[in-house]
Amino acid sequence: MTILDWFFTSLLIMVYLVCLFTVCLLTFRKGYVALGIIGIFIPFLWLIGAILPAKRGSQYETAERMHLQAQMQ
Repeated sequence: MTILDWFFTSLLIMVYLVCLFTVCLLTFRKGYVALGIIGIFIPFLWLIGAILPAKRGSQYETAERMHLQAQMQ
């Protein structure tokens, strides 16, 4: 492998790890477990899960509700 190949490979691995710890966790917090698991193999699904509204009763929805209630008081 050339230096350029190593550079692009390293760059893609870093982007994948950043997505793993941000978008993937957001997908799981919103309650989309299936999209999170399948997204490990098809990372585009993490973006879909992060864009979709949170499921009722999920960690994300509960935290948002608590935050809004705290602002109202």
